[in-house]
Amino acid sequence: MTYEDKLVGTAGKIKNFFDRFPKIYNVYFICSISTISGMMFGVDISSMSAFIGTTQYRDYFHAPNSDMQGFITSAMALGSFFGSLACSFVSEPLGRRISLFLCSFFWMVGAAIQSSSQNVAQLIIGRFISGFGVGFGSTVAPVYGSELAPRKIRGFIGGLFQFSVTLGILVMFYVCYGLHFINGVGSFRIAWGLQIVVGLFLFFGVFILPESPRWLAKHDYWDEAEEVVAKIQAHGDKSNEDVMIEVSEIKEQLLIDEAAKSVTYLTLFNKKYWVRTVTAMFAQIWQQLTGMNVMMYYIVYIFQMAGYTGNSNLVASSIQYVLNTGMTVVALFLLDRVGRRPVLLTGAVLMMIFQFAVAGILATYSKPVDSVDGDTTIKIMIPAANKAAARGVIAMCYLFVCSFATTWGVGIWLYCSEIWGENSIRQRGAALSTAANWIFNFAIGMYTPSSFKTITWKTYCIYATFCACMFIHVLFFFPETRGKRLEEIAQMWDEKVPAWKSNHWTPSIPIVNDDMLERKTEIKHLENESSGNSAEEIAEKA
Repeated sequence: MTYEDKLVGTAGKIKNFFDRFPKIYNVYFICSISTISGMMFGVDISSMSAFIGTTQYRDYFHAPNSDMQGFITSAMALGSFFGSLACSFVSEPLGRRISLFLCSFFWMVGAAIQSSSQNVAQLIIGRFISGFGVGFGSTVAPVYGSELAPRKIRGFIGGLFQFSVTLGILVMFYVCYGLHFINGVGSFRIAWGLQIVVGLFLFFGVFILPESPRWLAKHDYWDEAEEVVAKIQAHGDKSNEDVMIEVSEIKEQLLIDEAAKSVTYLTLFNKKYWVRTVTAMFAQIWQQLTGMNVMMYYIVYIFQMAGYTGNSNLVASSIQYVLNTGMTVVALFLLDRVGRRPVLLTGAVLMMIFQFAVAGILATYSKPVDSVDGDTTIKIMIPAANKAAARGVIAMCYLFVCSFATTWGVGIWLYCSEIWGENSIRQRGAALSTAANWIFNFAIGMYTPSSFKTITWKTYCIYATFCACMFIHVLFFFPETRGKRLEEIAQMWDEKVPAWKSNHWTPSIPIVNDDMLERKTEIKHLENESSGNSAEEIAEKA
């Protein structure tokens, strides 16, 4: 038995195991469960940012310096980088659900290690393992949602991932705020232990989720794929027009996929795919270079520069998290009405303005200090007498967060889940672009404490400049995907439609009957005989 045959057998056993349990086909409920992986990321942000400035945390872990704190914080992102790359090797052959299952497993193991940490090394290991799980979830959940959602609401469904992130940040921050009053190590141990509860919701929720119809079709479970599409889009009516068109397009794309050679990460950089690969990777990279995670992970440091310390710092920070969650809800309804490009372009401009504003206020009104509350990472601070300037910094931070939440926060996870178009590369492509997000997340987490210490307010100028660069990139190279089926997006790439014309581009609707699927055997035979030919040549012979 070959390795491929073993994978097929394993995939069938895993599928049958999950299929034993009753299923729910409401797309909103389905994606609320799958995007719990996003909530894990949010929970992690709050569980770290709420404690890095507390006496309990600093005393127990011997007051980590800026470099060490940067590595502790970014260990989760490093684990997520490797988890993202590993995800496609599980999700493609074995299914989307098993990847979500592994996400919850690694998350809970990592949370248990963190909550029992005896030293910095154990804390880093726990965060790395939890991050490995988040890498699985953050890669597969947006793809899974885009493959299930009807095109008319795909923006809303895709945005649920980011909403889950912001909700996790908000809820966990208030939990941590209450726990920080505990005078001892129990404050952060309980908070990190409670992360297991989030993992349990996903762990048990996976059993009531249907498999992705596009994964089912690709693995020859055609009847079940059609059934899933019908139940989600038309309450089981297979004769519904939208269902018939969706199934027809899946069939056509499957024929194209079968004519091509097996997909590897190198395939993403060939002549046909490299433009969309670069677009998706930079979409995720730019999201990190907005500076949003600086605002999330190190909000305590930022408000210390503005003169807020102790309990007042945490209260001010919590307002930012409330705004982040509330404005994300607004964005869920915005993407399907306005489109992806206008939202991303507007967000880049607004974030640039507010980052420069923060830098300008700090440069003008802050004074050098040796430390704040014993923390030597902070080297500047607005004097208490200048309350107007301090409030100005806080206001600009709040406005920045609102701008991010309504644009790049929601938009990028959705955009990168749908931009690939084709079945054959979607999961591998999503894994690569998500990995790009996490490796930059790791770098920024490492760099930020040191940048606050060495270049202080100039840190914000760097991120503002990146926002200007991303505006130019989106304007000329990011096509509009609103209202298009995934297979139509693939057609748009193939026709090389300019990004600024993509909103008005009209695709042709393929009509594929079931008889054409019988040609898959012939295509596979041609592929074996023509191993040296390109995918296009094989498809032409077929």
